[in-house]
Amino acid sequence: MRIEVSPADVAASRFAISPLGETMAALRLFAGVQTAGPLLPWVHRHRERYAALRRTQPGIAAIRALYRPRGYSADFVQPPPDGVGLTFANQLAVVRRTPLDRARDEIARSLAGRPPPTGSAGRLLAADDVVDRLAEAIDAAWRALIAPDWPRLRAILERDVVYRAGRLTTYGWSSALADLDARLRWDPDPGTITVAGFAAERHRLGGRGLLLVPTVFGALSLHLDPPWPYAIGYRARGVAGLFGRPDADRAADGLDRLIGPGRAAVLRALAVPATTSQLAVQLGAAVGTVGGQLAVLRDAGLVRRSRIGREVRYERSALGDALSADS
Repeated sequence: MRIEVSPADVAASRFAISPLGETMAALRLFAGVQTAGPLLPWVHRHRERYAALRRTQPGIAAIRALYRPRGYSADFVQPPPDGVGLTFANQLAVVRRTPLDRARDEIARSLAGRPPPTGSAGRLLAADDVVDRLAEAIDAAWRALIAPDWPRLRAILERDVVYRAGRLTTYGWSSALADLDARLRWDPDPGTITVAGFAAERHRLGGRGLLLVPTVFGALSLHLDPPWPYAIGYRARGVAGLFGRPDADRAADGLDRLIGPGRAAVLRALAVPATTSQLAVQLGAAVGTVGGQLAVLRDAGLVRRSRIGREVRYERSALGDALSADS
């Protein structure tokens, strides 16, 4: 696939975070549409909640029937976000406003060439209130699966946005896109993103720019169907942070004895650059405590800080990398 990008598109491109997208991606994991990989502990932890959802929400089976791993899946149940600060309620309201005729068109396109779903899923997808009932199921999935973990999930996604935006500014599109996924390549002349493994299509952004959307639960995905914003979803860095303190059960090692377990935990967590508040969420510690540990690490030359907009981001120095490499 080739996506033609003009200078106006480069200027208009931006990052976005999608709480609704994380909900839908998590449902795909449970449906077996994509492999869980490092997310398997999270899937096991929430398996009973998902089973309860399937028993009480017919819309979950209907959403599952719409999945098409190598083809079109209905867009209206997962509209791309248009910024970093969107709430789940903001996005669900967009779903609820979907006109019935467009929902029916997208459902038919998703099911084309396949046996129609039967039972409660089939009846729900044919109902006049299909949009509201699917939105109800998505809302239930958010509350059961994602909302309890959302502060930590959001921290992971925000950290990724800060990292990628800095890489894009420093090294340009070629490096930033290659770092998103090995299947993406940027050709500056004539300004084209090539995506391996997708249909041989050509798309022109036409000055609207491109949304780059990190995801914890999803994988590389393309959203190139009007009227939605053009978007590329990609796996965020630091997914291991979803499982709580990265060293909660580890035995003390040389790094812990050298600088103390609290500062060692902060240094390990900075495998991905982060702000003080993001580290506090990941480590389950008070912001003031993490700030004090960062100050000591900075004085020792193990971390450095930089300001991006109104946020101060911390990252490991070369010495910090060397000390934490094997710990």
